[in-house]
Amino acid sequence: MSDAHVVIVGNGPVGATLSVLLAQRGWRVTVIERRPRPYRLPRATSFDGETARLLADTGIGPDLGRITAPANGYQWRTAAGETLLDIAFSTTGAYGWPDVNTMHQPALEELIATRATSLPSLTLLRGHEVVGISEHHGRVEVIATDDDGTTRRVSAHWVVGCDGANSFVRHHLDVPVTDLGFSYEWLLCDVELHEPREFVPTNVQICDPARPTTQVGGGPGRRRWEFMRLPGESTAELNRDETAWRLLAPFGVRPDTATLLRHTTYIFQARWAERWRVGHVLLAGDAAHLMPPFAGQGMCAGIRDVVNLAWKLDLALRGLAAESLIDSYQQERRAQAKEAILASVQLGRVICVTDPVAAAERDATVLANRRRQPPVRPDPAKPLSDGLLHRRPGADVAEPPAGAVAPHGRVALGRDIGLFDDVVGRGFVLLTTEDPHTALDDDRLSFLGTLDTHMVRLLPPGNAVEQGAVDVDDVYRPYLTRCGATALLIRPDHHVFGAGSGPSGIRDLVDDLRHQLRAPAPVSALGTVG
Repeated sequence: MSDAHVVIVGNGPVGATLSVLLAQRGWRVTVIERRPRPYRLPRATSFDGETARLLADTGIGPDLGRITAPANGYQWRTAAGETLLDIAFSTTGAYGWPDVNTMHQPALEELIATRATSLPSLTLLRGHEVVGISEHHGRVEVIATDDDGTTRRVSAHWVVGCDGANSFVRHHLDVPVTDLGFSYEWLLCDVELHEPREFVPTNVQICDPARPTTQVGGGPGRRRWEFMRLPGESTAELNRDETAWRLLAPFGVRPDTATLLRHTTYIFQARWAERWRVGHVLLAGDAAHLMPPFAGQGMCAGIRDVVNLAWKLDLALRGLAAESLIDSYQQERRAQAKEAILASVQLGRVICVTDPVAAAERDATVLANRRRQPPVRPDPAKPLSDGLLHRRPGADVAEPPAGAVAPHGRVALGRDIGLFDDVVGRGFVLLTTEDPHTALDDDRLSFLGTLDTHMVRLLPPGNAVEQGAVDVDDVYRPYLTRCGATALLIRPDHHVFGAGSGPSGIRDLVDDLRHQLRAPAPVSALGTVG
């Protein structure tokens, strides 16, 4: 029997990210992964700018640019080549990273794995399959076996199932799942180009009823095409070498111009688990939700899950928050994941049309709407609508900017100039236009100190850096002005806890955070693991 603070089942990008986030906070983490070796084929091909910021929280930010290529845009086209939707992506997005970053997923996982090996409190058990989970008196025992049938037992305070769509953890907990019943089968073709080619835009959706087709960047030198299986077409017929090359040929992809790294069929799904916590066992990533690929948010949603969860587990393990804080994980993230799933289904219903008459009607409607109102790129960094957020006394709903993702710009502090997270630090942040030490008494300052809060006085460009953090890109002060506030209290996942004005507003933020962290746990919400 070995002991850990947290056991994570599954070492994909979601589980690996969570393991690093916890281990770099000093917790003993054991990851149990059934595969004996890393999976060398990509599933996801991109992540958005906010997710890049979250991945950088693991310490891999300086290397992300080496394994990614920014996408320049996303376009929908009719079978005749008319543009239905045209969205440009910025290489300097609102969160300090390109709006969309294409990547080769194994390269990303290798970066996270390298970071993991530098953390002495992190143990990875490869080639072990979890076969049992039981909870007794607030401790969870996980039983795993290796290929030789040897049994290993690990005890932990918390267990997190990041073990994918066919999650053993979810099935063991007998958690009900809401399935929207929206699914189609597609042929996926990953290719490596022999010569560099520029694709403008990077990502294209061809809404052709004769064969809906997707083409996206897959990281430097790589690209992915996906072709929908048509009614009456068999999976075996579609998933053949000659079929893949035939479908790729119109795009200039032939054996003499590219290497076909793989072709495979997959069926996307749209569903979410109804419960993400049972006792001291939690679900995250594909174990908790699945969505169609059209918004590119599958892996991103999983990364958001574990970043939300990591700092809450940290506070609970440190005794700085009641266990009810962990219930806010499901409260916050399930609502966001459900919104992303519904949005991706809506896109899929537009794209996956194979009836020519229906497709013509769709094209006419979309083109008419586009002439009336140009499209605006939706921000995948959705605000929280509920959970651990500041509310005015007597209010049931948090007012903006509470719940929003804080912007990310460059600041200067001392001799350092760079993105806020890198220069100021990660964790709780109290950002004000006045000296926070004059607004808060010793008791409140001590409370913020126990949370390792970064207290930052924000100054406009041109001020002496010794007096505080200079808003180099003029991002934060205009944001505060739009919010009608002089201070923001920001959570470790970069969501705004709340905004306030003047010393009394800052004190209200601190007092409310302390109150909410210490709220008693509702016993009925916890459940048990059998």
